[in-house]
Amino acid sequence: MGSCRGSSPAVLAAGPLRAGGEPLRRATPARLSGAPDKELLTANNRTFDSGLTYARIAKKARMAMIEQKTIRKEIRLDGAGVHSGKSVHLVLKPSDTGEITFRRTDLGNLESPIEPGRIESRNSTTLVGDKFRVQTVEHLVAALYAFGVNSLIIELDADEVPIMDGSALPFVRALEQAGTQGLSRKIPALKILKPFAVEEKGASIVVEPVEAGDVLWLSYTIEYPHPSIGRQSLSLTFRPETFARDIAPARTFGFIRDVEMLHSQGLALGASFENTVVLDDENVMNPPLRFPDEFVRHKLLDIAGDLALLGRPLLGRVTAHKAGHRLHFQVVQFLAASPDFWTDA
Repeated sequence: MGSCRGSSPAVLAAGPLRAGGEPLRRATPARLSGAPDKELLTANNRTFDSGLTYARIAKKARMAMIEQKTIRKEIRLDGAGVHSGKSVHLVLKPSDTGEITFRRTDLGNLESPIEPGRIESRNSTTLVGDKFRVQTVEHLVAALYAFGVNSLIIELDADEVPIMDGSALPFVRALEQAGTQGLSRKIPALKILKPFAVEEKGASIVVEPVEAGDVLWLSYTIEYPHPSIGRQSLSLTFRPETFARDIAPARTFGFIRDVEMLHSQGLALGASFENTVVLDDENVMNPPLRFPDEFVRHKLLDIAGDLALLGRPLLGRVTAHKAGHRLHFQVVQFLAASPDFWTDA
């Protein structure tokens, strides 16, 4: 989830960035860097297809395929939503459907699959179904993404995934205990072919091809004018073992000065010292930290969860600077709508 503070809506824009040796030229806000004369997709001037399906995003599959996985046995977890404060019972069930589907048992088993066109951000990642919503899905889907689980039924009896301890570690431990199993279906990965960038108000994300190897390489930099955070950067190759060790334990964080404002907006009602790293103007109020740079590691957790909304593995280099959920979503939605920038692998 990252910092509990809000952020302004992000738009796709070009900046003076370079990716993979190819210049990303400065352009007007209606142009995409690295792709002259290509109209940009933004929340303001074009509506993304909310009916985007796996069949459409994977229409070019002709190459090596990745085995789909589900879990071996059911997982049950209880907790509370960090924003709603409501108690929630979460059940993960094995499935052979080939997709991850959220099911609201409190609403007559209404269902919605994860799709790039069904996401919103308000201090967390929200899946928007036809008749319901599920908030704060990013930590759970990041863990599923890392373990390669892409066929699953997720049942819950409230409108938010439980925050647990503020990290993805409880989900990792549950998945390790349940185990995974392969299915007969296979899907292609999405491999970046051409670089592009999204940028807003000093924040940016550059996406580019990897120089060698079929991997997802993530890099994140944050800058906060706070003595306990400051500037933090971390880069790593996204693999199950690196996720479990270096990313999953990092907890969400927030500032005590923002609590009243967030509560007035119906947010952070379930936040506590047990599930959030809380900072005052000088210090961490509930030490110790799990890592000296726990804050940037949690941002890597958030972006992994948001990239998982593509519905298939991503192969490329993603470099984020002072970004957040809304900028992450612009990357996901642009890739979903721009097949010229990727190929199946």
